[in-house]
Amino acid sequence: MNKPSSAAFADTKPHYELLDGLRGVAALLVVFYHIFEGLSFAAGGTVITTINHGYLAVDFFFILSGFVIGYAYDDRLGKTMSLGSFFKRRLIRLHPMIIMGALLGVIFYCMQGCVRWDGSHVAVSMIMLALLCAMFFIPAVPGASYDIRGNGEMFPLNGPSWSLFFEYIGNILYALFIHRLSNKALTVMVVILGIGLAGFALSDAAGYGMIGVGWTLDGVNFIGGMLRMLFPFSLGMLLSRHFKPMKIRGAFWICTVVLGVLFCVPYIEGKEPFCLNGAFEAVCILFIFPVLVWIGASGKTTDSLSTRICKFLGDISYPLYAVHYPVMYLFYSKLIEDKHYTFVEIWPTAILVYIGSIVLAYACLKLYDEPVRRSLARFLHTKKS
Repeated sequence: MNKPSSAAFADTKPHYELLDGLRGVAALLVVFYHIFEGLSFAAGGTVITTINHGYLAVDFFFILSGFVIGYAYDDRLGKTMSLGSFFKRRLIRLHPMIIMGALLGVIFYCMQGCVRWDGSHVAVSMIMLALLCAMFFIPAVPGASYDIRGNGEMFPLNGPSWSLFFEYIGNILYALFIHRLSNKALTVMVVILGIGLAGFALSDAAGYGMIGVGWTLDGVNFIGGMLRMLFPFSLGMLLSRHFKPMKIRGAFWICTVVLGVLFCVPYIEGKEPFCLNGAFEAVCILFIFPVLVWIGASGKTTDSLSTRICKFLGDISYPLYAVHYPVMYLFYSKLIEDKHYTFVEIWPTAILVYIGSIVLAYACLKLYDEPVRRSLARFLHTKKS
């Protein structure tokens, strides 16, 4: 029997360091966005007052994911790598933090008082059912007894898991048939999906005035979530097949500034002759994000400090996205209880929540995620041997 390698099931190709860093920047901006989302939620509003378009980070994550997966697996899947090996890699990469996010969701939900947003008490049995469903990635149907927050989230213990649910669907579709598509067929698929996504955004199909859909199974959210995942995911794969680096200085900072500016654009009023905010979203997802990925993939870190920064941001990005929202639930409940609706009122708490989320994510990464993934990789490698 061969001695298991500590790098078993790890990706063997070099990483795009700047893309890792940009993924971390987007995750940091998401946490900042959710702080202001809490203020809007506490006040009973629907429009976020600061970093208004932070939800577009999800679409940026999807195109990054498609690019990296296409780069890492297109030339191996079905040749030197089996479907089973691919799925094992993706499960090892994604699922430990999904479980941790659900467990933290239970802890913070209990700290919140085990109540729905309307104040009604939730039985412990329903909390445990919600945990079981979250761990096996079974989404909640709006109004179900295990919809323990009462607002229809697919994963009420950790709301952002909805995007990871669609990420899993994307990975499955990629392994089963997308990677087999020729460049021409993939291009046709991307164009059709792009038209569908643009139509969804421009028509405001969900009625939200924004494309922030997919987090619930209510209405057209599942269709919208599939479009939000499939278009950027497949576009990222198409980019990876045609990618040729260009020379550009300061790529990381250019992309970081552009992302920050785009996310901070105020909500755009107007729905005639089409949803103007949807038009802005479509431009970002269909045109600007692909350019940013291309620029980011072309850039290189030029010194050890920038390399360490991008590595840290890349390492922390997924844990931060996966575990920060249970903290936000507790933060939101505090805002509602104290009737605080402006950042000026709560900025010390907001800073504490922001830094605390990063520290929590880093602790989960080092004390849980990395050791668990190494152990799973060794176990599966040994079993295979």
